[in-house]
Amino acid sequence: MQPELRHLRYLLAVAEHANFTRAAEELRIAQPTLSQQIKQLEKALGVLLLDRGGRTVRLTDAGEAYAGYARRALQDLAAGERAVLDVHDLARGRLRLAATPTFTYLTGPLVAAFHTRHPGITVEVRESTQDRIEADLLADRLDLGIAFQSDHLTGIEDTALFTETLGLVVGPGHPFAGRTEPVPAEELNHHHLALLSQDFATRRHVDAYVSEHGLRPRIAVEANAVSALTEIVRRTTLATVLPDAVTRDHPHLTPVPLSPALPPRGVTLLRRAADYRSAATRAFTEMAARWEEGGGSALPPKGQGGQPIG
Repeated sequence: MQPELRHLRYLLAVAEHANFTRAAEELRIAQPTLSQQIKQLEKALGVLLLDRGGRTVRLTDAGEAYAGYARRALQDLAAGERAVLDVHDLARGRLRLAATPTFTYLTGPLVAAFHTRHPGITVEVRESTQDRIEADLLADRLDLGIAFQSDHLTGIEDTALFTETLGLVVGPGHPFAGRTEPVPAEELNHHHLALLSQDFATRRHVDAYVSEHGLRPRIAVEANAVSALTEIVRRTTLATVLPDAVTRDHPHLTPVPLSPALPPRGVTLLRRAADYRSAATRAFTEMAARWEEGGGSALPPKGQGGQPIG
């Protein structure tokens, strides 16, 4: 018997879940069927791929080696399917995009502009942490990610977009509302903050600033969504730290300069290196690279058929 694609998918599902029952549920097949298919694959290869002796199922050394090739084979086949379906005039296609949560001010206008130019392309947009975005790119679950300049995982390439500035943000009831002169950083020790949770790169950026300047502000609220932070700050006397661009869409929020200012950070477009890039992926990359923070005025004019010129 020659191994088939389903055998590869079944093996990888069991390896990911370390459990036959959960893998079978994900694959929507009966557990005995899954077990039988894995045994067929092992018989065809002449080696044990899974160690079933412990409390969890794990790959053997041979299984680890084979699983690496299986993942790459499935990724290459998926890329091949997209290449066959790819239409270079962008009349149809699909783009899978993710961004870290603070980029809602950017992804909305970017995707809207892309849809206006290429309405036949289906765009899937999700929010995720930067670590998860890079992992999903490597696993071919995403085409592009918008994140921050940093040391990326091996196999990830980036395109610089622009430099983002961050600052203190308050609502109308905060003592700093309407203040124009910079607030000394040590004054944060006397105010309560609402920040993104520690899963996110923005929070790590803020924590590094706090540590560098020996600050001890009280973190009263942690949230995993920018929309929650903006509503909380608008309705309370809590302050937060967000990109300056976020306040443009929230007239009830006021940016307040800090002294010293929070360090700026580079915004990048991430992709998997040496991967097939669909026409939709290339078009979005070119558009994003021309985008200016705050409105996309760097976009080229459209030519015939809605295509960018140049």
